[in-house]
Amino acid sequence: MGLLDGLRAALGLRAEADAKRDADPDDLFGMSTAYVTMEAELGYESLDVGALCFSGVESSRFRDAVDEVEAILEAGKEETGTEFSVSADDHGYHWVILEDDNPEDLITSIHFAADTFVEHGYGSRLLAAVFAYDERASTDVRGVAYWIYSFRRGSFYPFAPRTDRERDSSVEFKLEAALDGELEIERDKEYWYPLWPSQHGTHPWE
Repeated sequence: MGLLDGLRAALGLRAEADAKRDADPDDLFGMSTAYVTMEAELGYESLDVGALCFSGVESSRFRDAVDEVEAILEAGKEETGTEFSVSADDHGYHWVILEDDNPEDLITSIHFAADTFVEHGYGSRLLAAVFAYDERASTDVRGVAYWIYSFRRGSFYPFAPRTDRERDSSVEFKLEAALDGELEIERDKEYWYPLWPSQHGTHPWE
């Protein structure tokens, strides 16, 4: 199974077939308390960036939905200060990338974008929301970790990528234990799918 097929299986068609309940963009607001726990108890700081991953469809109606997402984010930029861009990755998926040094505004903006797709009838095109964190230890060792929300599963899971496409399972299990009860955690680790960046990228959307 190739990378693209794996993503489709883990976050797409198979996840939809095995879904426990309909995903709800309101679930994203769970990150409003989770980011406090990440910083206060685990030493992870928000990287002030998050992203929404979706699969496109060739239709004018879908293009209109994307245009409205951009219009809503542009209109809210003056109030929230959230910067955004829309791009496609090497695997053919599309991303709304948002940056804001206020985690609450970042979460709200991602929710607005996701909710707009749902209102236009394209909730099934939403794959994942990604929130980025960085661990800053006293030894200056830094490790990036992500919380990923699967729209098809209606649940979160941690992802701690390291060099050479390795992942730090011990960090992921630590994050799972710390946030269990605060976030709806994906219990089936088969769905903890790694969202690797492209060859020269840093984050999953690059």
